[in-house]
Amino acid sequence: MRTEAHETAAGRLSGILENPVVGMSPWIVFSLLVGPGRFEIAVGIALGISLVLVVAGRMLHRGSSWKLLELADVVFFAALAVIGALATDGTLRWLETYAGEVASLTLTAIAFGSMAVGMPFTLQYAREQTDPSKWSSPVFLRTNYMITGVWGLAFLVSALAGGFGDLVLHDPDNIWTAWIVPILAIVAALRFTVWYPEVVRARARGEEGPGRASLLLPLAGLLVPIGIAVLVFDGGVWWLGAALIVAGALLTKTLQARA
Repeated sequence: MRTEAHETAAGRLSGILENPVVGMSPWIVFSLLVGPGRFEIAVGIALGISLVLVVAGRMLHRGSSWKLLELADVVFFAALAVIGALATDGTLRWLETYAGEVASLTLTAIAFGSMAVGMPFTLQYAREQTDPSKWSSPVFLRTNYMITGVWGLAFLVSALAGGFGDLVLHDPDNIWTAWIVPILAIVAALRFTVWYPEVVRARARGEEGPGRASLLLPLAGLLVPIGIAVLVFDGGVWWLGAALIVAGALLTKTLQARA
């Protein structure tokens, strides 16, 4: 009984590690955490997550190949940790301000670069969950190109938002550019990663898959907590916070009826 429980737990953990979103988690955590006075802790947490993922992946999949994203995780955050340890005060201030955008742009380059060479980074994860006979299927490949491309766009949006906050607003901790826009972009990519394969599988069966309402529902649900955050942290535009709360509630109800 104990052995069965252990195997079940290992199987669940293995399934989690086979999700490309897990491979992106160090980048997501770092992009959301980094800021003035938080560079070292953001790098430390991101590097720690990267190493845990690599070790856990090798323990559960001893015969599996190294993944591009795993290697990029460790190399990027280890390099940042070394640079941060040796940096002067001026360099450290620069890193605290712009490292989030650097990380987002790096992952954007990884996403679109992997697509350009014919190996979208989600493909390595998807193959571990798919029968080898389907690996060369145009549908299988197109699905991974779509998901990888959406993640590339999500991190590009995050980088542009952060850059706007830093370079135009001169406010690295601006609630919109540092938190709301990046979180919305990441949630949209997360939802698409789940939604699009469901659509593809339904079409393959000749069935009607989940509609766009189910894709947009999580984003609509976020409008209410975003509105509350605006009311609490950005009282100068309290009317926008109130409008977001009302719009989120109404839109969620409408999409639930259509989903």
